[in-house]
Amino acid sequence: MPTLHLINHRLFSHARHYRWALFFIAVCSALTAYFANDIRQLLVGLFLLLVLSFFAYCLILKSTVRYTLTSSHFQQHFSKGGWVVQWSNISKIGVCQYQQQGWYQSLPWIGIKLKDYSPYLDGICPRVATEILLGQRALLYLGTQQKNNVAKFEDVVLDSHPYTDENGKVYTGLQAMLANRMNYQRNYFDYDVFISTSDLDRPADEFVGLTRRYLAANQTR
Repeated sequence: MPTLHLINHRLFSHARHYRWALFFIAVCSALTAYFANDIRQLLVGLFLLLVLSFFAYCLILKSTVRYTLTSSHFQQHFSKGGWVVQWSNISKIGVCQYQQQGWYQSLPWIGIKLKDYSPYLDGICPRVATEILLGQRALLYLGTQQKNNVAKFEDVVLDSHPYTDENGKVYTGLQAMLANRMNYQRNYFDYDVFISTSDLDRPADEFVGLTRRYLAANQTR
């Protein structure tokens, strides 16, 4: 399978995006110059416009999520870092579902079930682990609700007990918290790693179909 690079939004990826951005800045600059009473106000206004533009650009970059799909692995990139899993370490990929009273409802999350936690835990940095733990609290709450364990939510959301993998390796700290969270989520949704559909460049079903083709190609090698 060919290497594929995806991104949830392509900021200034085309010339027209640059033209629109420059046009907007030019209009704002013209309005600042028109309403300024003297050169001091003009300089202050232009400086504030520059600062606001810079912060807006940084916020957009912070929300940018990229994906790399190769014949051997699948990787997600954030502004703070990322994580990678080998196709050979994935047992299944699908849209996460919430079950209540016999009815199933698709959630805005894609789930990945791993065969072994250790490669994933060993390769993830503390900043990304923290982001995952904070960003998936709502999903964890739905899981406890689905299993009628809402009363235990506060206990499982910050579970930092040491985690021991199948080979006897012990994880502590953030790695243990992430491993415990993955274990809880597997009990609730039968997946370990989750991707928000808001971070995709296409509908969830299409993304799942694409990743499943890479997964199947690896399994037939």
